[in-house]
Amino acid sequence: MASQKTKLAVGLFVTSGIIIALLAVFLLGMSRFLEKGQYYVTYFNESVQGLQKDSPVKYRGVTSGRVTSIGVAPDSKLIQVVLKIESGQALDTNIVAQLKDVGITGSMFIELDRKEKGEPDRSPPISFPTEYPVVASKPSEIRKLLRGIEDFLKQISSLDLKGISDKVKLTLDSANRMIADADVKGISTSVVSSLDRIDHIFDRERWDRILTSIGEAGRSLNALMDRAERSVGRMESTLVRFEGIVEENRQPIKAAVKDLERAMKNANIFLEKGASLASGTDDSLMYLKRYLLVVAQNLAKATQNLNRLIGLLADQPSQLIFGEAPVPRKVEPKTHED
Repeated sequence: MASQKTKLAVGLFVTSGIIIALLAVFLLGMSRFLEKGQYYVTYFNESVQGLQKDSPVKYRGVTSGRVTSIGVAPDSKLIQVVLKIESGQALDTNIVAQLKDVGITGSMFIELDRKEKGEPDRSPPISFPTEYPVVASKPSEIRKLLRGIEDFLKQISSLDLKGISDKVKLTLDSANRMIADADVKGISTSVVSSLDRIDHIFDRERWDRILTSIGEAGRSLNALMDRAERSVGRMESTLVRFEGIVEENRQPIKAAVKDLERAMKNANIFLEKGASLASGTDDSLMYLKRYLLVVAQNLAKATQNLNRLIGLLADQPSQLIFGEAPVPRKVEPKTHED
């Protein structure tokens, strides 16, 4: 009896274990089908060696999905790669896919990025219907590097190396003949004579005299500038003194101008009175005319003298202090012996 119970327990244990294992396999297998995501397809016109199913799909380095299948396209030329985007990101026409390698392991993944402004579409042409929306693609960096190397090798192979070598050899032969035909000895003699003339021109004593003359001219110029600076200082001090004199005599000048105005007013009044008395007698009129003529002449002379005084002060303000202008000093020119 105990033996049958043991066998029953073992059988139940084994059966439950098998059932649990089948459920685990089923759930693990169906988990990916239950995952949410959007399917896209892209095509490459190059080798996808290293890209495998379930390889990551990244958008600027951030994982956003995985590769679900890799195969040959219906045209038997391109490679078809189906992508499943699980991050909820919608891939529009500005998204481009590119193969990227993971270090030196040889593994690859799909890198998604946006096209730069003005970047042309380098996707391979598709002439067949597709089940999923198509994502544009562009060649990988390795493919572009290999293509550049191939173009470089083609350009090198297209060069006429033999013709270039023959031309270089012909040029060197011509140069050798020119050197052999040239009068090297005569050229050397001419060069030596030219160097002798240059040494004569650059004689040391001659250049010493020139430099000495330049130094003396510089010292003379400095002395002249010092004198000019002192003269300017004296002129500035004279102008300051003149301004001080004008400032001190401002009130007398104003009073003199006012007196002149009063005199002009009195003369006008006097002329008016003379006009009123003109109807008197002829003798009185003649007398007044002569008197007025004298007064007018005196006023004209006074005005002229005042104008000359103002003009003289404007031209030579130093006469207020020194009287007559000082006699200019004669400076004997300084001679320099070469």
